[in-house]
Amino acid sequence: MHTNLRMTRRNALAGLTALSGGVVSASQAAAAARKPPVTEMGVVIFDCGIRRRWLMKQNSDFDLFEPTRFLEHCQSLGAGGIQVSLGVMTSKAAADLHERAHELGMYVEAIVKPPEDKSDLTRFESEVRTAREAGALAARTVIIPGRRYERFKTFAEFQKFEKRGQKMVELAVPIVEKHKVPLAIENHKDQRIEDRVALLERISSQYVGACVDTGNSFALLDDLYGTIDALAPFAFSVHLKDQSLSEYDEGFLLGDVPLGKGSFDLKRIVAILRAKKPAVRFSLEVITRDALKVPCLTDRYWKLVPDAAGPDLARTLRFVRGHVAKSQSISKLPMEQQLQMEDANVRTSLKYASEVLNL
Repeated sequence: MHTNLRMTRRNALAGLTALSGGVVSASQAAAAARKPPVTEMGVVIFDCGIRRRWLMKQNSDFDLFEPTRFLEHCQSLGAGGIQVSLGVMTSKAAADLHERAHELGMYVEAIVKPPEDKSDLTRFESEVRTAREAGALAARTVIIPGRRYERFKTFAEFQKFEKRGQKMVELAVPIVEKHKVPLAIENHKDQRIEDRVALLERISSQYVGACVDTGNSFALLDDLYGTIDALAPFAFSVHLKDQSLSEYDEGFLLGDVPLGKGSFDLKRIVAILRAKKPAVRFSLEVITRDALKVPCLTDRYWKLVPDAAGPDLARTLRFVRGHVAKSQSISKLPMEQQLQMEDANVRTSLKYASEVLNL
């Protein structure tokens, strides 16, 4: 990206003013409602983490991720929807969000935390109820914390959390079925694909399926397009991402980059998902950060991912070597340059989704 460009404080503050300008007039709201989205693809809150932090530095009371505020921000970018943490809202606030999204021609998906145990069911049901009242098409969740090869010390520890994650889903089933809110479980560098499909088949609920992340499972040496094909029948939501790939001494680097700038065949990915779930919504996930290390040539990695095999490693490294793409490095940049890069990543991706992917 153009890291040599500088965002002036005046321009950045202008962005803050635009976002925090207070009550929108009726004429402004009507004009916004008439302006169709540039793309039907939505934006996930993780795409805008730097902007959120920057804005809070200017005004600690201003949270970009407040659902209606985030909806308006994404509408200004031309996005077709949002995936956001709704938490527990009053029925009126949830209905107002639903109405505003409808006016703008945008969709809403929720992000929820699964129930930890039976004592946590009241909280979980309150979040699911809010999602329903806000018109959320799905509620995305994660059932195993962290990246498997980083988070856990032993495979046995991972298996313990794997069983815990299954129990969370089992507790969630009656609630999402009651409220008819599809629960979309993200493949989050946790279970390999055969285990995730087995879990979804075992749960066997029409309201429990997948948030298909198009890049995460590659870090577990799963076949890139095979993973998407396997999860597609269960898809309630999609995190569409492109990834940069390159080798380093302990494995390979996996970096979020704007759509069309990475190593993946995005047209093929969209076609696989559309073939099996024509109505599924695609939400952009491009987290502006340094590339992640996948240390697949280390002993520790194989202790945590022993269910992979030599052919999986060979296929993965062949793909990496044949599809090298440049990653982004931002951690040493001033925050205002990080913000500029993040904004550019999102806007470039939305444009690509519209013009190239026909989303």
